[in-house]
Amino acid sequence: MTHAVVLGGGLTGMLTAAALKGRADRVTVLESDVLPDSPQPRRGLPQGHHNHMLMGGGAEAFDKLIPGTTELLYAAGAQRRGLPGDALALSPEGWFHRHPSEAYVLLCSRDLLDHVVRRQVLGDGTVELVGSAKVTGLTGDATKVTGVTYDGEDGPRTLEADFVVDATGRRSKSPQWLVDLGLPLVHEEYIDGGFAYASRVYQAPPGTPEDFPGVLLQAKTGTDQPGRGAALLPNENGRWIVTLFGTRGGEPPTDEEGFVRYARERDHPIIADLVDQAEPLSEIRAYRGMANRRLYFEKLPMPRNFVVLGDAFQALNPNHGTGMSVAAQSALVLRDLIDAHPFTPDLSRTVQAAIAKVSAGPWQLVLGTDQFFPGVKSNLKRPGNPSQLKMTARLARIATENAYVSNTLFRIGSLSARPSSMLSPAFIWAALRGPRRRLLTAEEAIAQFPEFGDLLTRGKALNKKN
Repeated sequence: MTHAVVLGGGLTGMLTAAALKGRADRVTVLESDVLPDSPQPRRGLPQGHHNHMLMGGGAEAFDKLIPGTTELLYAAGAQRRGLPGDALALSPEGWFHRHPSEAYVLLCSRDLLDHVVRRQVLGDGTVELVGSAKVTGLTGDATKVTGVTYDGEDGPRTLEADFVVDATGRRSKSPQWLVDLGLPLVHEEYIDGGFAYASRVYQAPPGTPEDFPGVLLQAKTGTDQPGRGAALLPNENGRWIVTLFGTRGGEPPTDEEGFVRYARERDHPIIADLVDQAEPLSEIRAYRGMANRRLYFEKLPMPRNFVVLGDAFQALNPNHGTGMSVAAQSALVLRDLIDAHPFTPDLSRTVQAAIAKVSAGPWQLVLGTDQFFPGVKSNLKRPGNPSQLKMTARLARIATENAYVSNTLFRIGSLSARPSSMLSPAFIWAALRGPRRRLLTAEEAIAQFPEFGDLLTRGKALNKKN
């Protein structure tokens, strides 16, 4: 009888358990927290108060792992928005033209997302969840993991396992656990742009249409000034979540007056004009600690029966919105490789190498942006250079006007296409030819979205009155 143990009962842990269901005879999830029975915040997920985007490629992986999940999310109020067709977006190089695209994101609160996935995975009783279980180490040796130790409600325990997956996230202790078994310390790369969030939930004003667009004001890289931006995303129950973000030296404030002022001082005051008419439903919450972190477990002589995935393997700045989707795609790789090589001795190393490939594209996207903010902290041996920054800016400028380039980049960013898509003749020709049209003004960009209705007019009037 094969017993698989998942460390961590968060989103990544549940996706991992879904990958193991029906493949291991028994699946146990160890979670240090007490998980809620409804869509509620939990202590071990401080980022849950901020905006979340499930990329299209991630949503597709969810449905392959747990069929019907996105259908349940939409039924519960989650929103689907195309990029850039359903979102007013300002890139560092200008406003995007609106056009249809296959790229999309699924928008809802993290509480709802976790609840629906958790209910799907645990609902049939085939996965055992052990709460209040703090994992303290691995058992076995440098060649083979045989189980885990943990502190439970009734004291220290040892749990034997035939297969163990670490899905404990950024706070993973796997590097030290493997050292304790006799392996070398895993090599780690990190890039810390000093990002900080300040977020608040609002009830949208009466009369706001269901297809209300998202608003994305991206931070500009490659200047001597901190990056600053803002996002307004529709969520379930007619709510908006507004997140302001800034890099080191440009962190958004969390007081009432400062929060609104920061939103108004961005490249356009549209988000401030909108929230002036909305009802605040939460306090303003801050979140930091969003450094990018990549651990090269695939370079270690990994012991049999042990795999690391999700943020425990590669943690990305949430501003890029790819973390949940990479975790889902990694869990899908785990499932497919178990089907092909059912718990064979070399399964762990095969899976770890495949997860590294899945994670490579999103890591490269991070390299192209976060390392160019002032005050960045990093241990990269080969940091980015001005020519890389210049090419990134050129493509971003072309994407504002060229639908093919825009669609390609958004599909890559939403993990629905590989970076190699940029090698197509049409993309290369567009990149060589360069921009062909003038940039849209803010007024022209906003006018592409009649869904705003009179909300902006009312917002401006309120601002003048105040």
